Amino acid sequence: MSGEWFRRFVPDSQGASATGGALRLVCFPHAGGGASAFLRLSREVTPGIEVVAVQYPGRQDRRNEEPLAGIGLLADALADEIRREVAGPYAFFGHSMGAIVAHEVALRLAERGEPGPERLFLSGRGAPSTTPYAHDRLRTDADVLAMVRKLGGTANAVFDDPDVLAMVMPTLRADYRALGSYVWTPRPALDVPFTVLIGDADPVVPVTAVAGWKDFTTARTDLEVFEGGHFYLDVRTKEVARVVTSALGLDGKRNPALAV
Repeated sequence: MSGEWFRRFVPDSQGASATGGALRLVCFPHAGGGASAFLRLSREVTPGIEVVAVQYPGRQDRRNEEPLAGIGLLADALADEIRREVAGPYAFFGHSMGAIVAHEVALRLAERGEPGPERLFLSGRGAPSTTPYAHDRLRTDADVLAMVRKLGGTANAVFDDPDVLAMVMPTLRADYRALGSYVWTPRPALDVPFTVLIGDADPVVPVTAVAGWKDFTTARTDLEVFEGGHFYLDVRTKEVARVVTSALGLDGKRNPALAV
C-alpha cells in the first residue's frame, strides 16, 4: 500500500492481513487529526478486520506538505488512492470531519461506477447540509482553539505548549477553513448501509442531529449512542470495535443497533 496516504499499525502476525481474506476498514480522521487517531481501534477490532488509517497532508509524518484546500479536493485525491491501493472488500469509518470526507469519497466511487465500501461508519458528525454548520464557521485562530478545547479529547493539553501549538495550528486552520466552506451538493443517495455513531454528551453534535444521515442512503441506517463527548472513541474503543465487528457480520451475531 502507498506509504503516502495510508498507515497500518498492527503487524501482519497480529492483524487481519494474516487471515488472507481480511476486510479493510479505511479510517478518516477528524479536523487537525492524523492516522494515529485510530491506533487504539486497530488493536481492538477482530483479526478479520484490518484497519487502514488515512494520513492527510500537513500533519504528523506529512507535516511538511501543504494541507489540501477543501473537502472536495481531499475526497478527489482519496478516491483515486483507494481505487489504486485498497484491494478486496472494505468499509469506511470517518470521525467528525472524517465522516464528511468518507461520505464524499464513497459518492465519487459510486459516480464512477467503481466498487465502493460495504458500509459507512459515520461518527461524531451531523448529516451534510446545504449551509455550513455554525460550529464550522470559525474566523480566527482564537475561534479555532476555543472550539478544539470545547470538543475536548485526550490530547487537549498539548495546546498549552506554545511550540506544539505553533506546529499544529496551520493544520487546524486549514481543516476548519475546509469545513467552513463545505456545503452539500445534492446528489443521488448511496445504496450502502450506514452505521451512525455519536457520544451522548457531544458538545456540538446532539444525538438528534445525526439522524438525518438516513436520508443519504437507500439502505439501512443504524444508530449507536455511546457514553461520552465528541471524542468518545478514545475511551469507548472496545465498544466501538464490537459495533464495527457486528455490523460487518464478523461475529456471527445479528447487529442489535437501532434503525433510524
